[in-house]
Amino acid sequence: MNKLPDFPWDRLEPYKERALAHPDGIVDLSIGTPVDPVPRVIQDALIQGADSPGYPLTHGTPALREAAAGWLARRHGVTVEPRDVLPLIGSKEFIAALPGYLGAQRVVFPELAYPTYDVGARLAGASAVASDGLLALGPEKVDLVWVNSPSNPTGRVLPVEHLRKVVAWARERGAIVASDECYIELGWEEQPVSILHPSVCEGSHEGLLAVHSLSKRSNLAGYRAGFVTGDPALVKRLLETRKHAGMLMPQPVQSAMTVALGDDAHAEAQRELYSARRAVLRPALERAGWRIDHSVAGLYLWASNGENAWDQVSKLSEIGILVAPGEFYGPAGERHVRVALTASDERIGAAVGRLQ
Repeated sequence: MNKLPDFPWDRLEPYKERALAHPDGIVDLSIGTPVDPVPRVIQDALIQGADSPGYPLTHGTPALREAAAGWLARRHGVTVEPRDVLPLIGSKEFIAALPGYLGAQRVVFPELAYPTYDVGARLAGASAVASDGLLALGPEKVDLVWVNSPSNPTGRVLPVEHLRKVVAWARERGAIVASDECYIELGWEEQPVSILHPSVCEGSHEGLLAVHSLSKRSNLAGYRAGFVTGDPALVKRLLETRKHAGMLMPQPVQSAMTVALGDDAHAEAQRELYSARRAVLRPALERAGWRIDHSVAGLYLWASNGENAWDQVSKLSEIGILVAPGEFYGPAGERHVRVALTASDERIGAAVGRLQ
């Protein structure tokens, strides 16, 4: 196993302490953790599934898999068989484990990226390569390519043409493409498209995996609820591995997730909350001297005032606002900060007032 980096958020502690000292308290926009209530319909499903004395199924209940397949078809124009859906105990554990599951030796991910892609490669003892230019990678074999649209941290959406090129490149070389689509329902100026959509994959899911999470859509970060689907042969292989490892989503969470995937009303209501927060926070940052780049989808504003990222973090912490430095996501982010929309209306309003 390659040496792991220090956990990046530990470096934010001094700035968090400074922000906490603000007379009106901290506005924590550093981590994208949901703050709104879990919808009542989902809580009720969790309670109703609480009497679960036996071991749950690694593959999930048929109802859960059918709900996931139905959601993909209904909301994203993607057709998968329910048997090709595999529940995850949150998407992060799967992202960290996938290179090991696949025996990958070389893993490629975006230059600005969720740190767990790199961590997963290191855990597997694989070579980790941050690159946005697949053609520049040379002749060395690549086993796994991560794409992330909408992007964390930038909010960038990859167009269909780009995704098609990634799929074609990977198939020519026998590489697997894993698409992290955790923010797919949060398109603003642009609408994300799944790697499994026919316009991207030409109707074949061979060599492709799509990873989904209910943390943002349904406020289920505390439930650890996600799933992966795609290439039937790959999903079957992953299922067997996870059976051996005992990766079991608790039965009450499966019940809650089934209801969540079948109900679009709560997701639309949550989306409107984020849209309203974004509509006031973005112009407030711009008036205060920050430029917003990309940020056409997802839960973050990718912002820069031209200074070093840590100087920007320091400046905002002085008025009680905590954000994440862009370098957490790669050297290319050294002059940006990531500003999360995951705070209450009251805290977002406090941030807007302070930025004035």
